[in-house]
Amino acid sequence: MDTDRTVRTFNDFFRERGHRLVTGSTLLPPPSDPVLFTTAGMQPLTPYLRGRPHPQGRRLVNLQRCLRTTDLDEIGDTTHLTVFQMLGSWSLGDYDHAQSLRWGYELLRDGFGIPQERLHVTVFGGSDQVGPDTESLRVWEDLGLPVERAGDENWWSNGPAGPCGPDSEIFVWTGESGTPPQGSPGTDPRWTELWNHVHMRYERHADGTLVPLRQPGVDTGMGLERLVAVLQGHRSVYDTDVFEPWMRTVPSLWDLDGPSTRLVSDHLRAGIVVLGDGVRPSNTGRGYVLRRLIRRLLTTLGGGDSSRTLADLPPELIEHTLDHFRQSVGLDLVREVLLDEEQRFGRLLERGSRLLSRPEYRKPLSEEDYGYLHDTHGLPRDLVAGLLADR
Repeated sequence: MDTDRTVRTFNDFFRERGHRLVTGSTLLPPPSDPVLFTTAGMQPLTPYLRGRPHPQGRRLVNLQRCLRTTDLDEIGDTTHLTVFQMLGSWSLGDYDHAQSLRWGYELLRDGFGIPQERLHVTVFGGSDQVGPDTESLRVWEDLGLPVERAGDENWWSNGPAGPCGPDSEIFVWTGESGTPPQGSPGTDPRWTELWNHVHMRYERHADGTLVPLRQPGVDTGMGLERLVAVLQGHRSVYDTDVFEPWMRTVPSLWDLDGPSTRLVSDHLRAGIVVLGDGVRPSNTGRGYVLRRLIRRLLTTLGGGDSSRTLADLPPELIEHTLDHFRQSVGLDLVREVLLDEEQRFGRLLERGSRLLSRPEYRKPLSEEDYGYLHDTHGLPRDLVAGLLADR
């Protein structure tokens, strides 16, 4: 099942059950949202989860592109992505959490053909503020799925304040072929989290208190790329059809190891998507996130070999990414921005190398030194550390 068919299967399942398809918005959240980028499928729907009537009704489904910087240090492994797409379904005060769980199980088993014996679930085990999620526990036991009770990891919120509630996570066994499922999600990493169903029951205030929402709802989110990897029998999201052009082309362009190939591919792809949504590199805000992504990939790409350059990047990879995310920005503009950032970074490296060759920087640097180099000369800490390691 390729990526496009996976999306159609998900959307059609929920549309047959009365959900209206909401067009996934860009990475840029609404102006009233203080975050830089959309990090979850529910984020654009936060006002409606709080009770505002949605113009398309109380049952919604969509595919939302998201960007998370919290996982940057994990990029290069086989499951994490900077920019990814999230499949989501919502009940805005309509059906209950138990119905969402039953539909989720039905879709995974019958729609996507995942055998029941490869599934395991976790439920909220309770805290000092909220009791255990016995409703979800009963549903899963009735369906015959193994259940693990967990703590804070089964409580979902999109920040220190806002809508939140207990969640139930569905895991799939991704062990080697012929290896029967064993252990639980808490004891064996071969159980991979696939789909999160959140019972939006509370509003958390800044002081930590929980107040029941006047309209409890259901919010579900499932990473598209991770689902496709499972359906196509891959351990890595980079082995799926959506990354095939990248994994076929990048290794032939530049001699990189596996983690570096994945990081460069991820950050380039993410940078193209951010550019496609109208962001341009700068030293603040969203533009700084984009600049940081480009400089991280350039640092990895360089790796002591100055002959590697983004000028080698074929236009087909840029076009493939823009087409996949349905973005209309011009190919030439994206290429121009990337090459300009590469030149800027080269000049920054030269300036940084000269500066760090001074006698006062031949000793271990203090926090004050790092702060001065960043604030006065525009040298981020990780770049300074890299330059010091290379000299």
